[in-house]
Amino acid sequence: MSAGQDQDDDGCADAEYESIRLAARSFCLDTLQDLETGMGDESYGDILYHASYKSARHWCEKEAFAHGLAGVELFEHYLERLSARGWGRFSLAEADFRTGTADVRLDHSTLVLSQAEACAARTCYMFAGWFAGMMDWIGENAGKPLSTICCETQCGADGFDHCIFAIRPRLLN
Repeated sequence: MSAGQDQDDDGCADAEYESIRLAARSFCLDTLQDLETGMGDESYGDILYHASYKSARHWCEKEAFAHGLAGVELFEHYLERLSARGWGRFSLAEADFRTGTADVRLDHSTLVLSQAEACAARTCYMFAGWFAGMMDWIGENAGKPLSTICCETQCGADGFDHCIFAIRPRLLN
C-alpha cells in the first residue's frame, strides 16, 4: 500500500475520497484483452470511452472540491494520479482550456509494455474518454461549457516511443 492510503474493514484501500480495490497488473491487462477480443474492438472501445468519460467527471468533481483545484492544475493533478496508479507516465504536451484543445503524452504505457512486440494497432485508446470527460468538466466549471472528443493519434504499439491523445472540440452538425 502506498503512502496516503489506508485500509478499511473490508480490506479495501482508501485513496483520499475513494475506496479502491488493488488488482495485479497482469489480471487487469488480461481482462481488458479478453473483453476486447470477445466484444470486438469497436463495441469494447465505445463502452470504455463512455465509462471512462463518466469516471473522469466524477473524479474531477471530488478532487476539485477536496484540493481546491481548477483548470490546468486539476488536469495535471489527474495525469499525476493516473501515472502513480501504474498506467504509464502521462504529461500535458499542450493545452488551451478556452477552446477545449489539448494533447496528452503517454510514455511507458503499461498497455504497450504488456505486448511482446509492436502490433500495428492503437492499444491505449481506453484512456481517451478520461481526457474528454476531464476537459468538459473543467470547461463547465469555469462557466464555459465544452463538448470535446478525444482520440489516440499516436500509439507506442505502432512503434512510436510514446502515445499522443488529441482532445478537440466536438464538431456539431
